[in-house]
Amino acid sequence: MGTAMLLLLGAGVVANNIFSKTKGQGTGFLMVNIGWGLAVFSGVLVAFKSGGHLNPAVTVGLAIAGNPEFVPGVPVSFASICTYIGAQMLGAFCGAALAWLAYKKQFDLEQPAGYKLGVFSTGPEERSYAWNLVTEIIATFVLVFVVLLSGYQTSSGDFGWLNALGVALLVVGIGASLGGPTGYAINPARDLGPRIWHAVMPVKDKGSSDWAYSWVPVVGPLVGGSLAGLLYLVVKAAFPA
Repeated sequence: MGTAMLLLLGAGVVANNIFSKTKGQGTGFLMVNIGWGLAVFSGVLVAFKSGGHLNPAVTVGLAIAGNPEFVPGVPVSFASICTYIGAQMLGAFCGAALAWLAYKKQFDLEQPAGYKLGVFSTGPEERSYAWNLVTEIIATFVLVFVVLLSGYQTSSGDFGWLNALGVALLVVGIGASLGGPTGYAINPARDLGPRIWHAVMPVKDKGSSDWAYSWVPVVGPLVGGSLAGLLYLVVKAAFPA
């Protein structure tokens, strides 16, 4: 449910900003950053029982960092990782569908096809798969590494001193600083689940789902999250508590 809330509010702020016939049209990229940050805040609160997991890159990073449990009673294992990621994907798909319902009349208007995809999934301003991948790796590394170093405690199901609001502000900061080249997916489920929804969405003239690019916001965040987990192990070994 947490990822569904994330996508409902995150896709919603994009639609409100870029579609015609909305109250928020043209409010700008910073408003999108703030909206996504608050979407993360809401999603983390909804998903507190799972440890606030909304993002496969964070889930993988935490597993690599050596956390024995995601939450009390849920040990880190291949099965639990797959369950978490599957739930995140399903939630993202459902959240995208709810955002479509909220903006159904706007989707029915003659909006540019790129806008209809842009509500749900990211795309580069300058298409260069290698450099787009680098951007996503760096941005996701920042997210996961800061979360880890904030003292994420899976045993108590919180984000240490960072907490839900801190994660939200971190996402706003990443978007404002590193979101320009690719739209900062920093979350494979956040991009792929809604892209699948776009592919099956019953909207006329919606255009391509851009599957040629779709691997970048999946691979980049997973690599960035994994690197963050590995570096966290190095830091933990060098500076033991």
